[in-house]
Amino acid sequence: MSEKGKLKVVINKPACCGYGVCAEICPEVYKLDEHGIVYVDDEIVPEGLEDAAREGADACPQSALAVEDA
Repeated sequence: MSEKGKLKVVINKPACCGYGVCAEICPEVYKLDEHGIVYVDDEIVPEGLEDAAREGADACPQSALAVEDA
């Protein structure tokens, strides 16, 4: 069930090479595990962090992240 107006993060883990650019730009959304691979605590982007989440996804050199409507 989608939440109107909300955004969600989609991660392509095999594409992640652990650069960590996303986590530098938006640490409230993007986290890195012990191997440097990106994960999120919640795929739904918190209110007010939409622009930062998009910027973090767009900055990924491997295009491993996408932000889309939930």
